[in-house]
Amino acid sequence: MIDWLELRCPYCGEPIDVAVDAGAGDQQYVEDCQVCCRPMVMTVSVEQPEGPARVVAQREDEA
Repeated sequence: MIDWLELRCPYCGEPIDVAVDAGAGDQQYVEDCQVCCRPMVMTVSVEQPEGPARVVAQREDEA
């Protein structure tokens, strides 16, 4: 189950859309901002199996 979520880049502050696979459960990975190309650490948490995902984007030096 792929969820599309909108969040703001922790570097440039621009809104970006990210695809999250909620079926994969909790995860952490690095993804480049679509606007400024800086690497963001994405932390995904899922409340329950196949439930809605929550994403937090942080700068690499904050993670």
